Amino acid sequence: MSTSSNKGTALITGASTGIGSVYADRLARRGYDLILVARDGQRLDALAKRIASDTSRKVETLPADLTLKGDLTRVEQRLRSDAGITALVNNAGFGATAKLIDSNVDEMENMIQLNVTALTRLTAAVLPGLLEKKTGVIINISSIAALSPEVLNGVYSGTKAFVVNLTQSLHNEVKDKGIRVQAVLPGATSTAFWDRASLPVANLPKHIVMTAEEMVDASLAGLDRDELITVPSLPELGDWEKFEAARKALGPNLSHQHAASRYGVNA
Repeated sequence: MSTSSNKGTALITGASTGIGSVYADRLARRGYDLILVARDGQRLDALAKRIASDTSRKVETLPADLTLKGDLTRVEQRLRSDAGITALVNNAGFGATAKLIDSNVDEMENMIQLNVTALTRLTAAVLPGLLEKKTGVIINISSIAALSPEVLNGVYSGTKAFVVNLTQSLHNEVKDKGIRVQAVLPGATSTAFWDRASLPVANLPKHIVMTAEEMVDASLAGLDRDELITVPSLPELGDWEKFEAARKALGPNLSHQHAASRYGVNA
């Protein structure tokens, strides 16, 4: 299959397998050239050859471990210097299922580095070029754990809540500047994520597990509909809208000169 349209170049992190590799395939078919970022150079090369053959798009690999400062800096520099980049998919990340007391705190720090710090720095790196072009797309992969801190690991949930908050804030900054941003909140998805989190996907109820292909296709349909937040499994968009309305309704009462009377504190 050859794609004749040219939408610029999409840089995708965590691209060698799972969700990232599906984004690579789908965006190439939509007319993007690709820069694929992940730790496993051999898998990246194999994926790049397949996608280039299937789509006739230009596909470059950029092996990098985004938890390492030097590697992260290299990817940031590419985002800042390559005027052809028009899309960034922040997909790289990993999770955990154990309670904090049972977790390795060094692993939790690595999770924060990848899920939060790297995502933030890459987003900041790509923004100037997109603002100059007055066009572009930033897709941030979050998780339904962002809305359910009682599920899985609290540090993981916190990192994914950060992704949602950053995306919402960024939308306010760039919504009138030609740049689209989207946070995608997948539920359980059939990828190697679960193996690294020490809970193989085969142990999950089948009725809650979506394929990576269906998840990405739904998320791109949400992008086409200009959704800021896409929850691929959620049947009714109205449920999310009610959730957001309830959150925003708290706004006028979140900061006052005096404590609420229910606390019985004298002014």
